[in-house]
Formats: sequence, C-alpha cells, structure tokens
Amino acid sequence: MTCLRSARRWSPRSALVSAALTAALLASGSVAAADTDGRPFDWPLQPRPAVVTPYDPPPERWLPGHRGVDLDAGSDPTHTVVAAGDGVVVFAGAVAGRPVVSIDHAGGLRTTYEPVTPTVTVGTRLRRGQPIGVLEAGHQGCVAAWCLHWGARRGRDYLDPTALVDRGVVVLKPLAEPE
Repeated sequence: MTCLRSARRWSPRSALVSAALTAALLASGSVAAADTDGRPFDWPLQPRPAVVTPYDPPPERWLPGHRGVDLDAGSDPTHTVVAAGDGVVVFAGAVAGRPVVSIDHAGGLRTTYEPVTPTVTVGTRLRRGQPIGVLEAGHQGCVAAWCLHWGARRGRDYLDPTALVDRGVVVLKPLAEPE
C-alpha cells in the first residue's frame, strides 16, 4: 500500500486559516453550481421582501402562535409568488375560504403560501423561482395591504422559513499569536 505525503507540512494555524476561508466561501454562496447560485431556496417574492410579522412558534404544538412569517409584497406591482425551492405541488386550493399553495421539497420539507390564487395544479414539478400564483390582498392580521404568509414544516414540526434563505454572516477573527 502506497501512502502519498505532501511535500509541505501544514501548521495548525495554516490549516485553521484554510478551513475558515473554505467555510466562508461556501457560506457566502461564492462557490456555486453552474446552473444556480448555489442556494436551494430563495425568497418567494422578488425583490427580497420585508418581514412584517416574524416567526413566533407556540411553546406547545396545540397552542396559538405564528407558524410562519408575513412578507410585505407592496414593492412588487405584479404580486407574483414564486416557488422558494424545487419541489412538487401537493395542494392548490382553498383552506377555510383562503387560497393556499403547498409544495413538497426534498428531505420532507413542505412550504406553504397564503393567500395565493394558484396558477399551478397538484402534481406540478417546480424549479426554484417558478411562478406558483398571484397574491391576493388583505391577509388577515397583517399590517401590509399585500401580505404573503409563508410557512415551512418538516413532518409535524413547524420551522422558520427565513432560515431557508438567510445564511447568516461569517466573521473571521484573527488568531492569537502563540507566546
């Protein structure tokens, strides 16, 4: 069995710096596949909307809470809602008199969009960014006139959908010099 060794030995410091730079590049989306920008999910409204009501899960599953986010669509004159990620439409219809679209994504994730008059049907395969419907005005409980309620869940567990698109900020700090 042959073992190949690098001619250069890595110091712990250079290995740490290399790992940090690689992590920063991956987190920034600078390293991406050729056909996408490297992100599996994006905002369902373009341009990026303001979050007017944040995710506020209840302490217990059966208690009231805000199981999604409300997004202000006021800056989009078309009020077109797009799929946040690749998936398959599993529901396009009314729930309690409100139009809703639900999409199943890889890994057991489901995203839901309300109030959206669907332009897709159940079984439609979608790519991230494809139109799924038109937003209706007057989402109850939202301060914005044109407001999209965007929800996400995996199985029975509700998730904050903004976590799908917000990558956070990577901050590199200098290493202390050994004494």
